[in-house]
Amino acid sequence: MADIVGGIEASMARIISDITAPVRMPRLPHDIRRVRSNPDFWYPVAWSRELRRGRAIGVRYAGQPIVVVRPEAGAIFALDDVCPHRQVPLSRGDVCGDFVRCAYHGLKYSRRGQCFSPDMKIEDDLPRLRTWACQEKNGLIFVFMGPMEKSDSVPLPDIPRVRDPHYRTRHFGKIVKCHYSFMHENLMDMNHQVLHSRLVGSMKPRFLGMERGHDFVEARYTFARMAGKQPLSEALIYGQRRKEGRNFAYRDVMTIRTQYPYQVLRIETQGVEEPVMDLWIAYVPQDREEQTNRVFGLLSIRRLKVPFILDLAWPLLVAFTERVFAEDREIVELEQRAWQEQGGDRNQEVFPVIMALRQLLVQNGISAQTA
Repeated sequence: MADIVGGIEASMARIISDITAPVRMPRLPHDIRRVRSNPDFWYPVAWSRELRRGRAIGVRYAGQPIVVVRPEAGAIFALDDVCPHRQVPLSRGDVCGDFVRCAYHGLKYSRRGQCFSPDMKIEDDLPRLRTWACQEKNGLIFVFMGPMEKSDSVPLPDIPRVRDPHYRTRHFGKIVKCHYSFMHENLMDMNHQVLHSRLVGSMKPRFLGMERGHDFVEARYTFARMAGKQPLSEALIYGQRRKEGRNFAYRDVMTIRTQYPYQVLRIETQGVEEPVMDLWIAYVPQDREEQTNRVFGLLSIRRLKVPFILDLAWPLLVAFTERVFAEDREIVELEQRAWQEQGGDRNQEVFPVIMALRQLLVQNGISAQTA
C-alpha cells in the first residue's frame, strides 16, 4: 500500500510540476535585432500633409532613398532618389508638370523613371530610374518596397476608425533610435506598467490569453488600479472614471495584435459596443542596418455622448499620449544601446507572448545571412 501511495504522490508531483513550469519555446536561430523587415508590404513613408502639390520629398526605407513626387495634377509617384548622372538626390530638385527635375543640371524624370534633357529630349545614355508602387490612404503615403509586380496582390492596411465620424484621430510619430523589434515588444508587453506609474498610477495587469497564426500574434489584458488617481485624460479615453477598488477593477479589455508588419491596440469597455480607443502603428526602418525607425501612429478616440467635450480636451490628450510615448521611446533606446554595447541579444525572455512575437518577427522577416 505504501508503494502505491508513494507512486500516486510522485505522479501528482510530476503533474503539478508540468502545470506550473514556465512555457518554453525553441531558441531562435538568429539574433532578432539583426533580422531585417520584409519588404513585400506597404510601408508608410510620409504623411500626406508633408507633400504639397508641385513638390517632391525624400524618404527612406532600410537605407533605400526614395523621392515621392506630387505633380500639380494627377497622382503621386515614387522613384529612386538619385540622379544617375552625378548621384545627386532628386528630392533636392523641383517639380515641373509631371516631371521631377534634378537641381544640378536640370535633367528631368517622368513617373516611369525615364530621363529627359532640359529641352525634353530622351536621354538614352542614362538608365531609367527604378519606380516604386505608391498610394495614399488615411492621410499616409505608402510605398510597396518589394517587386512592383507583387504590389497588386498585397492589400493596403485598412484603418476604418480614421474615417469614422464617431472618432477623432491623432496622427503622431517620431524617429526612434532602435530596431523595430524593440517597438513591437514594448507595445505587446503590458507588464511594464511600472514604467508609466508616474503618469497613470499603480496598475495591475491581468493577462487573459493569446492567439497566434503564421502572420499574427494577439494578446489580451485587463487592468485594476491599485493606487494613485486616474488621470483626467485617461478618463476621457474610457468615457468613465476608474477608481481604486473591486468595483472598478478589470472592466476594460485591451487587445494588442501584431499583424506583420503592423500593430494594432484596441480598448473595449463595459457598456460600449464599439472600442473606446483604436491605435494603428507602423515602424519603418530608416538605415540599412535597421537600427533606427520612423514611427507612424494613428490613434482614434471614440467621441463621448457630448461630442465637443473631446475636442475641448484634445490638447490634454495629446500631451498625455506624448508623455507616454516619450517614456516608451527612452526605454527602447536604452535597450538598443545595451544590445550594441553587449554585442548581441542577451535578453532572458520568459513571457510566452513576447517569445511568440519574436518567433513571428523572425519567421516573417529576412535573416541577416540572406539579406
